[in-house]
Amino acid sequence: MSKLAFLGLGVMGAPMAGHLARAGHQVTGYNRTRERAEAWAARLTGEGLEVAVAATPAEAVAGCDAVLACLGNDDDVASVLLGMEGAMAAMQPGALLVDHTTVSPALAKRLAVAADEHGLLCLDAPVSGGQAGAENGKLAIMCGGSAAAMAAAEPIIAAYAARVVHVGDAGAGQATKAVNQVCIAGVLAGLAEGVRLAQASGVDTAKVLEAISGGAAQSWQMVNRWETMVAGEFDFGFAIDWMRKDLAIALGEAKHAGISLPITALVDQFYAQVQAQGGARQDTSALIRHLPEVAK
Repeated sequence: MSKLAFLGLGVMGAPMAGHLARAGHQVTGYNRTRERAEAWAARLTGEGLEVAVAATPAEAVAGCDAVLACLGNDDDVASVLLGMEGAMAAMQPGALLVDHTTVSPALAKRLAVAADEHGLLCLDAPVSGGQAGAENGKLAIMCGGSAAAMAAAEPIIAAYAARVVHVGDAGAGQATKAVNQVCIAGVLAGLAEGVRLAQASGVDTAKVLEAISGGAAQSWQMVNRWETMVAGEFDFGFAIDWMRKDLAIALGEAKHAGISLPITALVDQFYAQVQAQGGARQDTSALIRHLPEVAK
């Protein structure tokens, strides 16, 4: 059993922190919206688990063996973790920091430098799998940092991971997550057009799914989102707002590397259209909304 702090108890962080408590760790949660942290604690207390809620990041991390974070964006992570009032300054030397937030590789490297100055281990470890993956403890986690940080983190994050890969040094996890989001965006763009073509052709969309999901066209998005895209249901946790944030990181990394990502840039524009239609908080599969509905 380890003494842990989990910073950020949103749709991803709350279930991840819950898995840690169920695994027997002593967990203190912090969220900038206090009510959300208290609701998280109440749910776990109802399961017979003992967890605590802290008023500040510094209070949450005091005396902890490891601190895990799942926040919003670069600015959120910097404000919560860095500076004299941030969590890192209050962590005990030798402790581990694992940042599950999807941020820029540049910030991940900055965190690693700050962690070294404080005598901490640090791992950038963005996740993939969405809300369902977090709730079911089946996330894919891509990690960047030292071998020592990876060794310290693995037995902890195993509580909510189906796959954990140490990709390389600081920033490598975030670079990998950018690749992940680029791939998802392209798959969803093709899937959206495929669904619309099936509808326009007048064929049974359920039979189309049965036929093509066993072949080369199969993907996680197809298996898990085809039917809900057909039904116009888009309430699955990972919002378009967050996807556009991630794609901005990917496009920024591409520009820095001197390459172009034309398909990703186009899909990002399609997502902007869906945002303008009121779909900012809908799941990424709502990308299909940029295509006109087929008359029945």
